Amino acid sequence: MSTAEENTAKSAATGPPQKQDPDEKRVGCAHYKRRAKFVTPCCNKFYMCRYCHDENETHFFNRKTVTELICTECNTRQRVQAECEKCGVRFGKYTCLVCNLFDDEDRSQYHCDGCGICRVGGRTRFFHCEVCNMCLPMQLKYDGHRCVENVSRSNCPVCLEDIHTSRIPCHIPDCGHLLHRTCFEELVIRCVC
Repeated sequence: MSTAEENTAKSAATGPPQKQDPDEKRVGCAHYKRRAKFVTPCCNKFYMCRYCHDENETHFFNRKTVTELICTECNTRQRVQAECEKCGVRFGKYTCLVCNLFDDEDRSQYHCDGCGICRVGGRTRFFHCEVCNMCLPMQLKYDGHRCVENVSRSNCPVCLEDIHTSRIPCHIPDCGHLLHRTCFEELVIRCVC
């Protein structure tokens, strides 16, 4: 990644992830711990995250379209920002204003400009392959991998769900194509050879 890309990512993702204080009040949903609800522009409803929205609506929600949120501490509706304009609470220990991602759990998050989204696992453990157009484990940079153009932009061949923005880790077979690790493990268990 170039220095310009790193600087952009650093300015987009404010504040390093920190360990959760066990005495701190934990708020959020099953998917994320955060202190803000999104005002979804597609239906003007309030949800803790895009997954909560998508589980309850008949359409999908793109979190990058959010322009407003509601502080869960003081219930103030406001523009998207890292901290509440009224009570000053930080919406997430990890905040990315490019992706509108707020998370109080340390997942070693980082924003990748190449992928266009935040990733988990730590920037030093991954590299962005320009051909595959996704972040891959650093070991594949040294051992080599078979490039497949825009590989993560296609759906998992097993469940037919999105791979690029999925929270499910990927399995990368020798052919270079991707499938969800859970789908791969299920295939191995149910082998019909």
